[in-house]
Amino acid sequence: MNTMYKFASPFSRPLYVMLKPIGAVCNLRCKYCYYLEKKDLYPDDRNFTMSDQVLEEFIEQYMNSQTMQQVLFTWHGGETLMRPLSFYKKALELQRKYARGRQIDNCLQTNGTLLNDDWCKFFKENNFLIGISVDGPQHCHDKYRKTKDNRPSFVSVMKGISLLKKHGVEFNIMGVVNDYNVDHPLEFYNFFKEIDCYYIQFAPIVEQIDGKPAPWSVPSEKWGDFLIAIFNEWVKKDVGTFFIQYFDSTLANWVGEKPSVCTLAKTCGHAGVMEFNGDVYSCDHFVYPKYKLGNIRKQTLTEMMYSPQQLKFGADKFDTLPTQCQTCEYLFACYGECPKNRIIKTKTGEDGLNYLCKGYYKFFNHVAPYMEFMKTELENERPPSNIMDRNLVRC
Repeated sequence: MNTMYKFASPFSRPLYVMLKPIGAVCNLRCKYCYYLEKKDLYPDDRNFTMSDQVLEEFIEQYMNSQTMQQVLFTWHGGETLMRPLSFYKKALELQRKYARGRQIDNCLQTNGTLLNDDWCKFFKENNFLIGISVDGPQHCHDKYRKTKDNRPSFVSVMKGISLLKKHGVEFNIMGVVNDYNVDHPLEFYNFFKEIDCYYIQFAPIVEQIDGKPAPWSVPSEKWGDFLIAIFNEWVKKDVGTFFIQYFDSTLANWVGEKPSVCTLAKTCGHAGVMEFNGDVYSCDHFVYPKYKLGNIRKQTLTEMMYSPQQLKFGADKFDTLPTQCQTCEYLFACYGECPKNRIIKTKTGEDGLNYLCKGYYKFFNHVAPYMEFMKTELENERPPSNIMDRNLVRC
């Protein structure tokens, strides 16, 4: 039995700013994508690619703002691989130029369809962590993740994953949970286990159209059922072997540690995002004019990320919670989840309740005894994976 356990947080760093070298450009047209509409923010710039000057300014400032020996760069899109390999080689040169002896790590999020041997060799040689967007087995993935001409993308993504494995590139999975695949939790989970993905992240889709939930949004209670079904499987035999970000973060909150997923943290605003032209926003889910902090060519990253505007944005996550959340027994476990999802009213008519509240409450209520057990094990310097020896699972 694997008795090891660790809080899996490859993305958590002080003053963390994700950068978008390509902007709102992608070779896919996923039905639920919230980002491609951001092109409308820049009607006079149809190139949407980061210049070498902006790239160098970011890398210099980002390195200078860090207080730790280890510095993490996260490359996001659009589709990141629509920039040439030469762009990332230039970025590594600049990282070395400004490193001053510090360790540099890079992670890159991609849909995986453009991966080839050259990309994978580069990622392996430079120790990149690659995040792949996969929504489960083929019938789940191809429901919404299609090309511009409406062709399915699953086969291309799986070819990309095979290349990553061939070259020994470390990768994890980001699985979007929607109205369709939420009904297939165990098939979803077992698929990722079968392709040897040991770090799995879920992203529940909550989008609005004309003030109402989009049809592909995950139903709240089904979201809770989805998490519970996978948790029941995980807690029987996978604790300490497969790391699922939501479970890892829930345990972190239970023991008083900072969770690796920002949506379950008490405050937010620690993770900004920089667009291709140097504009910095409070969060990837809040790339709107109201949440623009400035531009890297006019203000420093430190000034923007520690500005009163950004500090208030972060504190508002907790400070603006409705009474129902403030009095909830599981407040410590979710803190109202992501502010972007606070789109419904409480039972008393108060604004600001999270759309996924019922699902989360159902999940936390189910996992509470297991979290208490694992918390006790950690407090007594024993591995939480001991829970797999206990007959506790309520299926």
